[in-house]
Amino acid sequence: MAFWSAENATKAYLKTLKMGQKAKEPNVAEFVSALAAGNNAQLMVVACAGAANTTVLALVAAADQTGGRVVCILPGIEQLKLSKKILGSDACHVEFVLGEAQNLLLSHYEEADFVLIDCNLENHERILTAGQAGRKRNGAIVVGYNAFSKGSWWCSGSKTQLLPIGEGLLVARIAPKAFQKRSHWVVKVDKCTGEEHVFRVRSPQGSGIKG
Repeated sequence: MAFWSAENATKAYLKTLKMGQKAKEPNVAEFVSALAAGNNAQLMVVACAGAANTTVLALVAAADQTGGRVVCILPGIEQLKLSKKILGSDACHVEFVLGEAQNLLLSHYEEADFVLIDCNLENHERILTAGQAGRKRNGAIVVGYNAFSKGSWWCSGSKTQLLPIGEGLLVARIAPKAFQKRSHWVVKVDKCTGEEHVFRVRSPQGSGIKG
């Protein structure tokens, strides 16, 4: 994600147009596809509240231009079955994962440079925050769709824009971060309030260890 490619953005946009001709709101998919492809995203992760839809197809179109991967996080097996049926032959271009999006983003996909979150997910703001954590050496873009449905105005230390596209898009650009060799992210739950807190834990630097 070190540079902007107008060519990739245009090709992904046009491909998504063709894919989503029958979609109710193709503007969201077209925008997402052009944004991911134009920024040369290599690891694209989308977390869906239900089955995969045109937003996933948008990332497939982007990955076709950038040579990147598309990972789709789903809540359960029923959503997985329906997603494969909806995507048809394009499902083979998607890596499906079942589980809790916040934990997966922190533990398995912390290097994702394009993160797409359905704001209909429970605790979507915490998931969006998790999307910006981790080793973003070249920066990242975090997008929340269906933002109007929850009245979301998420902002967590980054400049966030709320765009009137489809059911609302939250877009945040994360600045590049220096690679931290000996660090990891931890989720802690307050036993009294039930609130979750995300921390980055760095191991102390000793002699012979370069930071």
